[in-house]
Amino acid sequence: MNNKILGLKPGLMGPSVPYAPSMPETVEDLEKPVRLPAFHTSELGPWCAIISYEACVRLCLKNWSIGSPEAVSFLKNECSLLRSAFCLEQYLLQPEEELLSKKCSELVVTGVPKKPQKTFGKLKVQVRKVKMVLDPPNGCTFSSIKKPPLMKLQKINRRLSSTKSTIHSEWEAIRRVRVTPNFSTNGSLSHQSLAYLHFGTQYLKDISGLLKVGITSLHNSPTPPEAPEETYVCSLRLKSSSDGDVTRMQPGSSETHVFLPDGMRDDLLIEVTDSKGKYCGHVKAQIADITDDVGDKLRWWPIYHEPEHELVGRIQLHMQYSTTTDENNNVKCGIVAETIAYDSVLEAAMKIQNFQQRKLLLHGSWKWLVTEFASYYGVSDAYTKLRYLSYVMDVATPTADCLNVVYDLLSPVIKKGKMNGTLSVQENRMLVSLSDEIEETIALVFENYKSLDEHSSSGLTESHKPSSGFISPALKPALKLYTLLHDIKSPESQLQLCKYFQTAVRKILARHLAETNEFVSTTTEKSTVDQIAYSSAYQKMKSLCLNFRNEIASDIKINNQHVLPSFVDLPNLSSALYSTELCNRMRAFLVACPPISLSPPVTDLIITTCDFQRDLDSWNISFVKGGVDAKEMFHVYITRRIHDKHLELLESCKLDKGVVAQNSTSVFVDDMYEKLKETLSEFQVIVSRWPQYTLLLEKVIADAERVIMETLEKQYSENLSALKENTIPVKAVQYVQRIAKGNSLPYTFPEELGSLFNLIKKMLDVLQPEIERQFKSRHVCVSVSESENAAPGELLSEVTVMLKTKFRNYQQSAIEKLAGNTRLQNGTNLKKVIQEAKESVGESEIRSRMQPLQDVLIKIISDLHGFLDFNVFTLFCRALWDRMGQDVLRVLEKRKENWSYKASRVALLVLNETFASEMQSLVGYMLTDKDVEPPTSIKEVQSMLCKDS
Repeated sequence: MNNKILGLKPGLMGPSVPYAPSMPETVEDLEKPVRLPAFHTSELGPWCAIISYEACVRLCLKNWSIGSPEAVSFLKNECSLLRSAFCLEQYLLQPEEELLSKKCSELVVTGVPKKPQKTFGKLKVQVRKVKMVLDPPNGCTFSSIKKPPLMKLQKINRRLSSTKSTIHSEWEAIRRVRVTPNFSTNGSLSHQSLAYLHFGTQYLKDISGLLKVGITSLHNSPTPPEAPEETYVCSLRLKSSSDGDVTRMQPGSSETHVFLPDGMRDDLLIEVTDSKGKYCGHVKAQIADITDDVGDKLRWWPIYHEPEHELVGRIQLHMQYSTTTDENNNVKCGIVAETIAYDSVLEAAMKIQNFQQRKLLLHGSWKWLVTEFASYYGVSDAYTKLRYLSYVMDVATPTADCLNVVYDLLSPVIKKGKMNGTLSVQENRMLVSLSDEIEETIALVFENYKSLDEHSSSGLTESHKPSSGFISPALKPALKLYTLLHDIKSPESQLQLCKYFQTAVRKILARHLAETNEFVSTTTEKSTVDQIAYSSAYQKMKSLCLNFRNEIASDIKINNQHVLPSFVDLPNLSSALYSTELCNRMRAFLVACPPISLSPPVTDLIITTCDFQRDLDSWNISFVKGGVDAKEMFHVYITRRIHDKHLELLESCKLDKGVVAQNSTSVFVDDMYEKLKETLSEFQVIVSRWPQYTLLLEKVIADAERVIMETLEKQYSENLSALKENTIPVKAVQYVQRIAKGNSLPYTFPEELGSLFNLIKKMLDVLQPEIERQFKSRHVCVSVSESENAAPGELLSEVTVMLKTKFRNYQQSAIEKLAGNTRLQNGTNLKKVIQEAKESVGESEIRSRMQPLQDVLIKIISDLHGFLDFNVFTLFCRALWDRMGQDVLRVLEKRKENWSYKASRVALLVLNETFASEMQSLVGYMLTDKDVEPPTSIKEVQSMLCKDS
């Protein structure tokens, strides 16, 4: 029966089991002040306590007579436990022995202090004025000067217009005043002076009279009619009263109404509507605020428009609050209601058992006494639960033990009210008031669902720790209470619950965003920010992304435990706010602190942002407009960085910047390609996530390679211009003429030109392939449609073709120059040697004639070996070998005599022996069989000789 009366589940707290808190008391909790409920029956005076005490004594005697063990403890020592609980030692007669045992000083000093008499208040209210246009703020501020009220401006304009019209009319009257002096023209000077003096006096009298009339008319002129002002209706009621108990008053009507507040916790609520009945605003005046100064008060109160809580106007109220002392409280013949006596017993029990925020249940004999008192004296079950609940709500915390007690007390009352509708007016009023307080408490749970702490005295954690996805035990009873108070199937209730969780997310957002506020609010230029602060800013933004990501992950864990209703999609609800706020903060941060380069802090932030977006997609969280789109956020800065890098590379490739001397060209090329590699490495993070940027980078690399080649051509322009001279074969007559003129100087292959060929070959065989390999892995991810003017890899291929073409053309020109050295003299001219050979001449003779040419070729090959790298040297030797074979081929094509075939065969053998032996002797161990194979022209000559033989 005990558990049934208090509405508690069986076994929750046995009557004989001492109460133990559900959480350990830490040192921090012990240092905090203990929250106690507001005990109001002590204000009723000792008579109420005496009546309650007498009722408890009779109850205990009755139960003792039937053998109840709980009653014995209250009857011991002449009911000393009850007398102490009700603080009646100083009011009831005491035995002489007890009086003599106490010291005199103790009798004088100690004792129960006199309880204050309860006062009852009366509030007279009169509505004077309602202004929906705010007055300007006090003091001289720019805003008050800039934006004066519209109504006052209209009044001023009308008044100025009237004043201007009056002054104009009076000025016209003054201008029409004419006073002509009368004096004789033959009069003396003194007579004329007196006449002018008289004239001036009369003129001033006339003018002063006109001004007096004008000012009087201006002062008495009526103010131009003003536009009719809006009339308002005010609906006044007390918070403790029912919704239907409303008093309507007209502002300025001098009507007065008297309200009887229900204590200091009551509020005066005023709803303001216009003449058409449209809602304008709401006023809430606390009785405690009104009673600060007893007497007449004329005060302006703010009018707020709900639910936005926007200040829309002011209302002037004349209020007079007076209090009267209830003299019947202390008379011994007053009647004490059963509910008041029950409250007195309940408070006595709570005081004895130290009722506080984490000790909410009575136990033992006191629990039995309170339960039996209500049952014996007919206090309704609903009243006992509601009264007990009122004390619980005074010290309520967002913890599971508190909310479970609240639910167990409230649930039977609400079910009874819905089924039977038998609650009294007092119980209904208590239920409405308590429902508002419970709503605030469960709202506190939902709005701090990640900050709840069952081991804290307040129920909320003091320090903010990373969320682990653990559901607080308080969340389940809070949902049960919300379902009890609301129709959970209605859209309004569902929306309100979602708003609670949105508020919680916004609190978490504000806490995380506070760590980066300094970076978006500062006006410091980025040039003044040092590298350490710059890196720290990007590190904090990275931490912000990770924190938001972890918060969403924990919401997913909470949602997967299926505690929340199905309509509360916590991951999507929270991620929409997290993603939107992160996007806004990221944009503001990038504007305030734009990335200077793709340094590690910047790339880390890009990676983290991309991972955040990827995680949302992998968690099947719907994308929200205005949410995180990493590519869209960083696109401007990435393209800008690519453009800056493009200009930087082109600037580095200039002749006056990159190349200082000829011997540094190799270092220049190596340095430039190293910069190209660094550029690709810098943008590796970008292209690995967005391969589309590969096309822009490819253009940067291709343009840089072209400029590198142009720089080399400018550096070796003199040597290359020498190759372009006399590269076309001339006619024999012209050749003889040059010899006769003494222009037969041999061409000397310069060392610088060898360096150029070596660099171009290195670019083709070593440097450029390394660049192309880094692009190949990205080309697979880029479709042709994403490129604007070129397919992936096409620009680099064009550069390769360009380098090969230039190398081949310059090589052909150089070979032609070197081959021309063999034609400067008849003894070294291969054609002449073959043509002058006769049929009777033997092979040895032909070999002897080939010796000068052989010496020239050996010298050319030796010179080339000194200037060219192995690969380039091999190419040049084979090209010269092929060029000499072309001379033999031309001789055979023009002359078909047998002697020419014989000489050609011997010349061909000498050429093959010369090139093969020289190449073998110079770079023998590095040669391959393919390197010493006869070139194409030699094979053609051999083929022709074989056919003819």
